[in-house]
Amino acid sequence: MSVHHNPEVDTVIVGGGQSGLALGYWLARQGRNFLILDQHQRPGDAWRQRWDSLRLFTPAKYDGLPGAPFPGDPLAFPTKDQLADYLVDYVRRFELPYVPGVRVEDISSEGEAFVLRSGDREWRSRNVVIATGGHRIPKVPAFAGELDPGILQLHSQDYKNPGQLKEGPVLVVGLGNSGAEIALEVARSRPTLLAGKPSAEMPMRHGRAAARFALPVVRFLGLYVLNLNTPMGRKAAPKFKSMAAPLIRTKSKDLAAAGVRLHPRLAGVQDGLPVLEDGTQVEAANVIWCTGYHEDYSWVNLPAFDSHGEPQQTRGVADSVPGLYFLGQEFLFAAASATLPGACRDARYLAGRVTAPRSSGLVNV
Repeated sequence: MSVHHNPEVDTVIVGGGQSGLALGYWLARQGRNFLILDQHQRPGDAWRQRWDSLRLFTPAKYDGLPGAPFPGDPLAFPTKDQLADYLVDYVRRFELPYVPGVRVEDISSEGEAFVLRSGDREWRSRNVVIATGGHRIPKVPAFAGELDPGILQLHSQDYKNPGQLKEGPVLVVGLGNSGAEIALEVARSRPTLLAGKPSAEMPMRHGRAAARFALPVVRFLGLYVLNLNTPMGRKAAPKFKSMAAPLIRTKSKDLAAAGVRLHPRLAGVQDGLPVLEDGTQVEAANVIWCTGYHEDYSWVNLPAFDSHGEPQQTRGVADSVPGLYFLGQEFLFAAASATLPGACRDARYLAGRVTAPRSSGLVNV
């Protein structure tokens, strides 16, 4: 198989979500020679593929990327499709060099250059920014394979709406925000049981009043108090990465009011049926796994990770691989790093740290 060699560029951003696009804005303003490689066919497709009724937790006033405020009511909470359309317009407005349909399968180094490969295509660059969030892989317990084959199983990544489900009861596993919102939705048409325990709940009701008064405080804490420059942030970071996010819009009392039966965590499978920690067997026709994701950097063949596979980096700059950077990961620098406001701030910081282009050998594409 012949390899298609693309012109060498100064910087390649892997991942064309909000983090990669925000960094692209700042690199474009510097006049840098760069590309944004994204596995999807359009900017925002990662959002479009999530469940139909999903809305952002942050109001529109905090959802814009640099140089382009999010349109519309600043106190409204955009739908996932509105955000996706905004990202398409963003790439068009700033003429960002977005290359669709490229899933980077390998990153290695050859001499002073990084080499990125996708099928028979290859790119070389001086700098690489990984803005993918680690190519998250849906996490499902091993005993899921022991469930009766007649039970429909979906991960939250694949759930779109209740029309996908079989008739009969639904077991939602995992009481994070995805689990709470999906359980509330399916409970309108089917008996629904939710297995799990929330890590915490936001004390205020989510909505326009919160967007005006409470969420600015939450945003400030997530950006400027809980970060790796503060003792409180350094202490919170390990716990923050290992625990589920607090319930934001849909709370336990909302689920109970909707008829969702809340139960202990799922313990395993017996006779093909799910079994809870208290020994209760669940007669479910559907199981929706809202159990999160594994991060996988096995496609990055560079000595930039610790024994647990976590990037070794300082505010996005790889500690031991010059020219390698990370963006958009959970608590990269602050509790808000994986949110739109946090990703934008991290992108601006990183744009000032990505090393300058070489004086020759770069080709505009």
